[in-house]
Amino acid sequence: MKNILLTNCKIVNHNSTTEGDILIAGDKIKDILPIGSLSPSIEDLEIIDCSNLLVLPGLIDMHVHMREPGHEYKEDLRSAAEAAVAGGVTSALCMANTSPCVDNSFIASYIHNKSLADGLIDIFPYGTVTKGMKGDELTEMGDILNAGSVGFSEDGYTIMNAEVMRRALEYVKYFNSFIAVHAIDVNLQGTGSMNEGETSTMNGLKGIPSESESVIVARDIQLARLTGSRVHICHISAKESVELVRFGKEQGIMVTAEVTPHHFSLTDKMCMDYNTNYKMSPPLREQKDIDSIIEALNDGTIDCIATDHAPHQADEKFVEFASAPVGIIGLQTMIPLTIKLIDEGKFTWESFARTASYNPANIIGKTDRGEIARGKKADITIIDPNDKYVFNESVNKSKSVNSPYFNKELKGRAVKTIKNGKIVFEV
Repeated sequence: MKNILLTNCKIVNHNSTTEGDILIAGDKIKDILPIGSLSPSIEDLEIIDCSNLLVLPGLIDMHVHMREPGHEYKEDLRSAAEAAVAGGVTSALCMANTSPCVDNSFIASYIHNKSLADGLIDIFPYGTVTKGMKGDELTEMGDILNAGSVGFSEDGYTIMNAEVMRRALEYVKYFNSFIAVHAIDVNLQGTGSMNEGETSTMNGLKGIPSESESVIVARDIQLARLTGSRVHICHISAKESVELVRFGKEQGIMVTAEVTPHHFSLTDKMCMDYNTNYKMSPPLREQKDIDSIIEALNDGTIDCIATDHAPHQADEKFVEFASAPVGIIGLQTMIPLTIKLIDEGKFTWESFARTASYNPANIIGKTDRGEIARGKKADITIIDPNDKYVFNESVNKSKSVNSPYFNKELKGRAVKTIKNGKIVFEV
């Protein structure tokens, strides 16, 4: 393997922005040097000029639906990995609601080992909390962790039985792992298909109140307090939920949270024309919720940005709004949507490195990555923040096209992605 020298770098970490050259040897960052201080005549050295670009640690996406096994017509591990590296993502946690679901070590091992063999990204599967995702009998969590998992989730479902959730948190604490919660009270959600409010009333769609999320957030924060265990709130969408997470952190409860780019970029008003690519779970909320989320991203209440990449075949979305499946693809739109926030002065590049690399690495216990520093994994994302392009078929690497941003102009993207010291994507 050739050594790589990244020259003229503007290096963005979670706590600093510096300039320098980055020397990569094997799969590690060997050194960070003053610009121009290393002789380019070194043998087997590939030189990459990063002038006018930003160099960040490889992004770590804590919430991806990869659909394999069982629904490979929507996405498979390889196509998801190709979309990931095109979006600057070098490690990803894939959700367990596959078919069959990841409720045993065999399936967890299959997913993790296949990603290692492909070599594009590291895929760490979530294991299910309960067998068959039925919400009652707990899985063999230790076996699943040993097979390559790093946490547990039943995303798409909520464990409604608080006693089961309590026992699961007690069990997972033994392994110093965590449970990622899809916080929706199914009884309050009912048959709703979008946020309950003025827009749902105007377009005649049944709404879902934000309290359907916040009551589960409140419950599971209290259960984390009771058990002394760790809980991670997925795709937070409501102002009330943000306030509860902030309260939990202030109380010293071990709660972390993530938000998707679509939940800090889009409001429920986008549903006025019944475009099913705006149907999400949790649903798009109101501007007050976005404002609260952005504040929480900046003050550390929300720890991570995650995509909730959810591919669906085109015909599945080409139905009435109430009947359509939820979710959009997002691996390749996280960077441009976050850049829009940065360009508006509402976020910073260092905060992006913190929420998309550093914090996720620490939450999942993979501290060999998440920073550009000597001795860390050479997982690196090189971004052109000013590149304008149309997100179309030639750019999209996913098998699916369910995105409201498809065929629209975006600004900013990963132009090179390095994983374990190898270039795995370049524009």
